[in-house]
Amino acid sequence: MSKEQLNKGELIDAIAESAGLTKVDTGRFLDAFVETIIRSLQSGKKVSLVGFGTFEVKERAERQGINPRNKEVITIKASKNPAFRAGKVLKDAVK
Repeated sequence: MSKEQLNKGELIDAIAESAGLTKVDTGRFLDAFVETIIRSLQSGKKVSLVGFGTFEVKERAERQGINPRNKEVITIKASKNPAFRAGKVLKDAVK
C-alpha cells in the first residue's frame, strides 16, 4: 500500500484541472465546503453525499481506562468525535 498523500494544494490543483476552474475559485470552494461540513456537524446535523459517504458526530460515553505509565485506573471523559462512513461507490472504487 502506498503511503503517498495528496495535500490541500495538490487537491486544489487536481480539482481545478478536472473541473476547468481557476485554482483561486477551487480553493474558495474547498474552504467553503469544509466550513459547511464543520458548521453542520456542530449543529448536530449529518452530511450525506450519496455514494461517497456520510460525515457525522459520534458520542463516546465516559469510561474507565488504565494509565499505561503507572497502571492506575482513570476516568476518560465523555466526548464527541467527528466520523466518516464511506459509501458504497467509494468502497467499491478503492477495492
